[in-house]
Amino acid sequence: MIPEYQSLMRPVLDCAKNEPRKISDVVEEISNRLELSDEERQQLLPSGGQTKFANRVHWARSYLKQAGLVKNVKRGWYELTDRGRSVQENVDVVLNNKFLAKFDEFQEFKARSKESDEQESTFNSAESESVSNTPDENLQAAHKKLEAALAANLLDCVRSASPRFFENLIVDLLRAMGYGGPSEDAGRALGQSGDNGVDGVIDQDPLGVDQIYLQAKRYAAGNSVGPGDIREFYGALSIMKTTKGIFVTTSHFTMSATQTVKNLGARIVLIDGSQLAKLMIKHNIGCRDKDILHIKQIDEAYFDEAADLSG
Repeated sequence: MIPEYQSLMRPVLDCAKNEPRKISDVVEEISNRLELSDEERQQLLPSGGQTKFANRVHWARSYLKQAGLVKNVKRGWYELTDRGRSVQENVDVVLNNKFLAKFDEFQEFKARSKESDEQESTFNSAESESVSNTPDENLQAAHKKLEAALAANLLDCVRSASPRFFENLIVDLLRAMGYGGPSEDAGRALGQSGDNGVDGVIDQDPLGVDQIYLQAKRYAAGNSVGPGDIREFYGALSIMKTTKGIFVTTSHFTMSATQTVKNLGARIVLIDGSQLAKLMIKHNIGCRDKDILHIKQIDEAYFDEAADLSG
């Protein structure tokens, strides 16, 4: 199990007790000391930009720095301050945020993190509920909750729309995903014109050499797409003399429906309600960006150059 970042403060301090250390080496050293599995070492944050363990080690060092226990000596390297050395030598000290709060520098750092008393209350509440998470993880967890709520609302809107609107939505989504080409008729819903039970068609390439046929089932959450629906769609594809199709539903596919696709040997892609909502969010179909938060970090290379100039 990956330890929470506060429990990593003591190991981060201990690793630099004799000399300055490179933080990436410390990540590896502590992971070896804790005997983390390969899976735990490779587990990524939701953003995919950093491993969860490395992120927690970096935040442990960052909090120690804010409390004046360590300082950066050059890009990616840190060493203990006199205060940090004193704390490191005292094995009775339980290193965590509560202990760091004894230092004015850390209190000032926390104060800078809050813009108002109301935000402070929210911060403290979130921190107490997710004490094992770093600020990065808390931010991404909040983003995940917002997207989950958005996905649920999107599906509700789609289910309440007309079948014709749903068919056009699927074409719009596939166009946004890169299917078809610049021509306006590269994708179209067929709707009541029928074409033997197919709801839409979209060019697979800009020239329209190959096409993919669509089936759209606007079902309530409790309803499911079964094997009979799959066989009907397969029959419609056969009439079109093709085996390529995309079956989209706002509900879900039964296990037997999924198995039927495999048994038929057709190239039918199944997209259920959950995946549909994720794709709509990713490609801004039925939703748009509300706020953009720029998460910035120190450019250590810039300050390395400043140190070189002053030297």
